[in-house]
Amino acid sequence: MNRLFKACALLLLPATAMARGLDDSQQLIVVTSKEWDATGAVAQRYERHGATFEKFEAPFTVVLGKNGMGWGKGLEPMDEIAGPLKQEGDGRAPAGMFKLATAFGYAPTAQTRLPYLELTTAIECVDDSQSGRYNQLLDGSTVIRDWNSSERMRRNDDLYRQGIFIEHNTPASPNAGSCIFFHIWRGPTTPTRGCTAMAPEDIQRLFNWLDPRLSPRLVQLPGAEYDRLRERWHLPER
Repeated sequence: MNRLFKACALLLLPATAMARGLDDSQQLIVVTSKEWDATGAVAQRYERHGATFEKFEAPFTVVLGKNGMGWGKGLEPMDEIAGPLKQEGDGRAPAGMFKLATAFGYAPTAQTRLPYLELTTAIECVDDSQSGRYNQLLDGSTVIRDWNSSERMRRNDDLYRQGIFIEHNTPASPNAGSCIFFHIWRGPTTPTRGCTAMAPEDIQRLFNWLDPRLSPRLVQLPGAEYDRLRERWHLPER
């Protein structure tokens, strides 16, 4: 199928098929950067009112992977893509549409409606793509270990004092990228290894705002890709 015919075929699909990732979502976080390799971006929250999403409060600054973004494995198919693909260890944050899962942190409890996991010294996130536990956040003391590499989540700094697991590459495909979170940044000009990081007060606002009953979603894209996909994915205007 040539590129032109494929593009036309997509336009003939029912709208519900083209926007399934947002069909039941009432909360949306949009992160946009200036270009694929940009390490800084802007995040804006939206809430659905009727058939449309409307901006909620002010935008805020985030930092991305040290090499920008790359197409990740999310809720929408990566058809006719242009740009890099997310891979394990590439220093890129995933581009696409994703669900948000468990909140986590160092405290035993947290003020959030999201499921919450206290990060003890036994909690790990497996980044060995040959493991059957690849891209899982787990208590390493309770399962049979089949991995050679993981990230210890209880750190000696504040980066994971509060965070949220982003369901990128779920279920996991080998080498497609793992352990992607919202978390606290080192600073407004210091990129991450592939996560999306922000000021402590902004992660706290997400903890307070997000409600799993409202099927929250993250859309993370370079600005030009957001504009290209806006109608197809039924995204709000920036």
